[in-house]
Amino acid sequence: MANLPNKDKLVRNFSRCLNWEEKYLYVIELGNQLPPLAETDRRAGNLIAGCQSQVWIVLRDAGEGRVEFHGDSDAAIVKGLLAVVFILYHRLTAQQIIDLDVRPFFAELALSQHLTPSRSQGLEAMIRAIRSRAAQLA
Repeated sequence: MANLPNKDKLVRNFSRCLNWEEKYLYVIELGNQLPPLAETDRRAGNLIAGCQSQVWIVLRDAGEGRVEFHGDSDAAIVKGLLAVVFILYHRLTAQQIIDLDVRPFFAELALSQHLTPSRSQGLEAMIRAIRSRAAQLA
């Protein structure tokens, strides 16, 4: 996640986008900055149910109570949304991930109202899966 912006820079960058098309392109760009997911992590146990696209999410203990995220999707916009979620949860502990409601951030970024219903459902599925897996690490 070294290439991804922090949460504050993410919000600033989104505010500079003049329209939804620019935001859409920025989300795709963020997804392209995710490191490749290891083939060994592309297994059924890491696949997120409830997404139309294939989405894999892996959470690992990064030490000092922090959680490390890895993931990928076969759809560019979904991969970008995954990157946004990872940015919002970056450097948090498992308990902080469980406690944090990221939905207001999506409203602040004006992403929520521009997602199709199926993408919104997929985003919710990703957030639920991350919180559930964080609970297993807590």
